Amino acid sequence: MLRRLVAFDTTSRESNLALIHYVRDYLKGHGIESTMVPNEDGTKANLYATVGPMKAGGIVLSGHTDVVPVDGQPWDTDPWALTDKGDKYYGRGTCDMKAFSAIGLAMVPHFLRAKLKVPIHFALSYDEEVGCIGAHSLAERLKGAVPAPRVVVIGEPTMMTVIHAHKGARSYVTTFTGVEAHSSMTHLGVSAIHFAGEFIAFLNRLEAELEARASKDSEFMPPMSTINVGTVDGGTAGNILARECRLLWVSRVLPTDDQEEIERRAFDYLQNTLLPAMRRKHPDADIVTEARSATPPFSPEGNDEAKALARAWSGSNVVGSVPYGTEAGIFQRTVGAPTVVCGPGDIAQAHQPNEFILKSQIDACESFMRRMVEWAEQRP
Repeated sequence: MLRRLVAFDTTSRESNLALIHYVRDYLKGHGIESTMVPNEDGTKANLYATVGPMKAGGIVLSGHTDVVPVDGQPWDTDPWALTDKGDKYYGRGTCDMKAFSAIGLAMVPHFLRAKLKVPIHFALSYDEEVGCIGAHSLAERLKGAVPAPRVVVIGEPTMMTVIHAHKGARSYVTTFTGVEAHSSMTHLGVSAIHFAGEFIAFLNRLEAELEARASKDSEFMPPMSTINVGTVDGGTAGNILARECRLLWVSRVLPTDDQEEIERRAFDYLQNTLLPAMRRKHPDADIVTEARSATPPFSPEGNDEAKALARAWSGSNVVGSVPYGTEAGIFQRTVGAPTVVCGPGDIAQAHQPNEFILKSQIDACESFMRRMVEWAEQRP
């Protein structure tokens, strides 16, 4: 199954429909009906399906179908063909995160043979890698379509360690529009780069403030909310005041910090400090910010039962947190079920050339699901 899923180029810029149709047909071949939740233009889709009785108290196995690009990466193997070498499987998505979905799908015959007292739900999303876009509509649909689950398992790569919290993330593009002038006549224009630099300095000060108030006992590493300006693009020549400068910036916020407050303060500085200063120099100056993506934080509150079950299924008592984002916060808030992140593979391999997953991780995830089925057979 992993070989089949890896063979689909589901880079986020591409459609994932070929993979979704394959999964739909595979499930139908086992007598399981599935439901697709398409995006607005019908080029991508989520999918959900249920094995077992349609009743409350079941398990959601959730995974995203998209992968990051391989462009410009020095691969030693074909990234779209699963390569078996020693103790590893190589291919794009082996680690992040087609293995989890492949293992669950491959075990469908086992699920069907089991005397399940509660259902196992599959939930496959699109465009996680570009901002968890598909998960919102998928979680909304699940909330109304299936009885309340007992636990949601997001199968991102954690080396089968149970994760109960992560930071949230929001990304923005802020465009500064100035007025061109010769650099010897700065009073005649407005440098977009100059004011973009002022905003970068503000974000640095804001991040330092977040660091100063962060708890020294935080389980996160780094222990504070962070802000990063990832790209800066602007200007045409050294002797011209830049007409435009564009910043891509991302905030990664602890569950205990207020994402809205950070956004409000940044926007307030842009609109009430920088924009008036630019327009005092020229009325045509402008600042526009576009929100690109929003991944809510994943909070440990309310997840005790999910953690206990996932520890029992994984055979590990370790529970941790991660600084990167997943769809867990979306499912936690929308579906309203206890949620954990737990899946095969090492996040260090994600997005890398020669991405791989250890075969031992495949075995560990399969054992996790077998224990999960044993639990589902014993429910009252």
